[in-house]
Amino acid sequence: MLKAKAIALLGISAAIVAACSNSSVSQTDEVALAAKPTALAASDVTTLDGSMLKDFVGNAANGKAVFAQCSSCHAMDAGLNKIGPSLHGVIGRKSGSVAGFSYSAANANSGFVWTKEKLFQHLEKPQRVIPGTNMMFAGLADAQKRADVIAYLEAPN
Repeated sequence: MLKAKAIALLGISAAIVAACSNSSVSQTDEVALAAKPTALAASDVTTLDGSMLKDFVGNAANGKAVFAQCSSCHAMDAGLNKIGPSLHGVIGRKSGSVAGFSYSAANANSGFVWTKEKLFQHLEKPQRVIPGTNMMFAGLADAQKRADVIAYLEAPN
């Protein structure tokens, strides 16, 4: 008799839990989905600090010096991928499109073109522009340094 009551109680408990939960998404999954940041639109070039590339004149020589910290992961030589893809010809290139490089799904599916303005935004905080990117670079808070790196990427010689 006790065994039958225990089984009945277990069945009732299971029915209550099933009725109160969404069978396709758990509460934990719902919280994770709600907290996951979304990628910025391709046309969105706003920066966290409010700066705009048009307000700066980049210096390629200074940008080359700043790029030294990028060079451990990126090369400026065409076809030379390192931990990150080659940045040769990056301006005007579709994101996630360098042949022979294995991009994160977030980067490969971002769907934008690397304009100078998008690079300026991205260099400030890469994870904000492409949430889920494998790029572990925290970013360049200094807007002038971002403008300088872009000048170097545009004319690396």
